[in-house]
Amino acid sequence: MDLTGVEGKNIFRISGIRNIGISLYMSVNSRKSVELIAVLLTYCFIWGCGDYALINAGTKELAPKVDLGQTIGSVAEVLTVESIPVGGYGLAGNLKGTGSVECPPQVRAYLKRYILTQVSGNKIDIDKFINSPDTAVVWVEGIIPASASKNQKFDVKVTALSGTQTTSLEGGWLYGAELMARSRLVLTTKALATTQGPVFIDTIDTPKTDKKVGYILAGGTVLDEYKISVVLREADYRMTSRVRNRLNERFSDAEVKAVSSRRVELVVPAKYKGRKQNFVSIVKAMYLDYTPETTYERIMTFVRKLAVLDDKEASEIALEAIGNESVGKLATLLNSSNEEVRLRAARCMLNLGSDDGLEVLREIAMHKDSSYRVEALEAITIAARRNYAVSVCRDLLRDSDFNIRLATYEQLRKLDDISIARSHIGRSFYLEQLAQTEYKAIYVCRSGQPRIVLFGAPIYCRDNIFIQSNDGDITINASAGQRYISVMRKHPTRPIMIGPLRSSFSVGDIIQVLCEEPPKRGEQGFGGLGVSYADMIALLKQMCDKGAVRAEFRAGPPPKFD
Repeated sequence: MDLTGVEGKNIFRISGIRNIGISLYMSVNSRKSVELIAVLLTYCFIWGCGDYALINAGTKELAPKVDLGQTIGSVAEVLTVESIPVGGYGLAGNLKGTGSVECPPQVRAYLKRYILTQVSGNKIDIDKFINSPDTAVVWVEGIIPASASKNQKFDVKVTALSGTQTTSLEGGWLYGAELMARSRLVLTTKALATTQGPVFIDTIDTPKTDKKVGYILAGGTVLDEYKISVVLREADYRMTSRVRNRLNERFSDAEVKAVSSRRVELVVPAKYKGRKQNFVSIVKAMYLDYTPETTYERIMTFVRKLAVLDDKEASEIALEAIGNESVGKLATLLNSSNEEVRLRAARCMLNLGSDDGLEVLREIAMHKDSSYRVEALEAITIAARRNYAVSVCRDLLRDSDFNIRLATYEQLRKLDDISIARSHIGRSFYLEQLAQTEYKAIYVCRSGQPRIVLFGAPIYCRDNIFIQSNDGDITINASAGQRYISVMRKHPTRPIMIGPLRSSFSVGDIIQVLCEEPPKRGEQGFGGLGVSYADMIALLKQMCDKGAVRAEFRAGPPPKFD
């Protein structure tokens, strides 16, 4: 069968209904009518003209022929842990005189107990440590993501306590802190997460930002694995067993357990770690009973709904919940004239283990005018064979749209592909370089894992430049004709300059020389100047803005705590 979309002067050609298609096509002039014809012919292509029909020109009859049966979601609530606001008190150090000695008595008592658990076996004068002007007591807060996994990272906000003399957290380091649920915050409550790391204060948007507030990017660590609970609306051991058995049949690695007459618990299978909310929806949509007849009717119903984008999300989820039996009918939608239908059908098939829709997804990802490029790319990298996914990603790294290149880079990171050259700089951030693109761009992260990404590496700085940080502490200089870059930094505690150190004109080398830690006394090697991540990304923006580096500068969004 050959189904050709109605665009321009194309004519439908479908075995058995060709004459109908031609006569209808010749009788309409409006785009709306043409689209209606396409839907009708799609129905006939999938089911034959006798099984389903349009009631009239503006209405679709979508009701199933029979009762489709009970789903897990119809007899139970599927519960997951929602996002959890957490908070606690901590101590920020390395403040070089901008901290304060003030600390409320209850907070001091808690910090002393907590610090002792972290430095067991070492002698330390905790009161002296807290009272130092180089430290400050801070309020720490964050939001544990919904359905979080153990060791999952999240951003944390730190704020100097009001009423204290702390003037700045810039350059600080948050020592280990516990985070408890904020709705019932008691300092002795069990910790749900921990946090520590360098304090990030963003000065890209404005150098006059409040320096008593900062962030620990990806500094929070979830302590527990949160399970999914299926809770029956009424206690029923038999129904609980049915639910448990059905989940075990469908997901062999979900660790399903019936823990009471109303409750079944399971963990998200490895296959769904990257799309947990989809997994919850699939569990809700699963049918409790199975017969060939009812399964066929379910598939026909939801494929039909998907063909006309009726309850499109629910229809795609329902077909994935049914399983591999859906693949054959989904394949009939790969030729749909509607791009979203093709995307959803191909994605569902791929999630069910069928590669038959891969080329459809690739075509959408590569199509420069498509609105679904990123969705298609993500579908490929989540479920396709790794080599295939990497091949698609490497092609898209050459795309002229920066947002596509950025999305592709993020997927390559998840695939841990060797096309990304990664270096850990100064124990505080990553420098990542990609060569497979002719477009030069520098991207910096302001939420999540702190990273500087060089698209089109190597990227070079020109000579005859003079760049200085906003506070004048850091200088990058190269005279005309000079064969190297000179970098200097004011000593953090003494009125002297450190350097100059030499770097090549490679931006990657400049970052390393500036940001690697200085060598400790007695260590061999030159090390770096210990410039912070926040200062480095501000310098990079200035270098791009002034034309010292011929590359586009892009900054990711700041952390959100709404």
